[in-house]
Amino acid sequence: MMSKYNSLKQECYEANMQLNALGLVVYTFGNVSAVHREDGVFAIKPSGVAYEDLKPEDMVIVDFDNNIIEGSMRPSSDTKTHAYLYKNWKEIGGIAHTHAMYSVSWAQSQLDIPIFGTTHADHLTADIPCAPPMSDELIRGNYEHNTGIQILDCFKDKNLSHEEVEMVLIGNHGPFTWGKTAAKAVYNSKVLETIAQMAFITRQINPTAPRLKDSLIKKHYERKHGVDSYYGQK
Repeated sequence: MMSKYNSLKQECYEANMQLNALGLVVYTFGNVSAVHREDGVFAIKPSGVAYEDLKPEDMVIVDFDNNIIEGSMRPSSDTKTHAYLYKNWKEIGGIAHTHAMYSVSWAQSQLDIPIFGTTHADHLTADIPCAPPMSDELIRGNYEHNTGIQILDCFKDKNLSHEEVEMVLIGNHGPFTWGKTAAKAVYNSKVLETIAQMAFITRQINPTAPRLKDSLIKKHYERKHGVDSYYGQK
């Protein structure tokens, strides 16, 4: 069926399939969305559908108030979290949520992931934040919507920019990542999972391993993202 959102659905579908191909999801868990800013809507994976059964036309179009605009299936159970982030962070174009093993393990530990090495510093200069577990009052309320509040509160409390730190752990839950596109959100999910695994192994080898020193953090981040960056091709 022709739809004005066919390309948006295709982008969302491809991002979800990549999430699965990268081994970041378990069974039907996890989701990616892609936003259409001009119309104030986004495409998101339908809830509980196996990845091998997904088709581009299955993606559900939802607005920022969680109304289904187009689609015959229920959207992901995390839709309200995506909507809240899109509504408040107007620069982002895609959001991903996974149940990847090492990312979830750090979330369950309720700890930030320390910046131990240059792989981490190639992508961000801060520890990867872990939001505190949600309060009982918020759990009893509009849970998925309140997960979005939980993320924004975490960034405010830790004085972090969501444009610089494109990932977060939700205490006892798991990771959310975002980016300019759905593909970048998936990329950030894989980066987060890799850094989480490296940090876990580092702690196993040396429980008192020090954080990466500031000069190396600055060097590695700026050579890739700074004004005078020289990583990659022009």
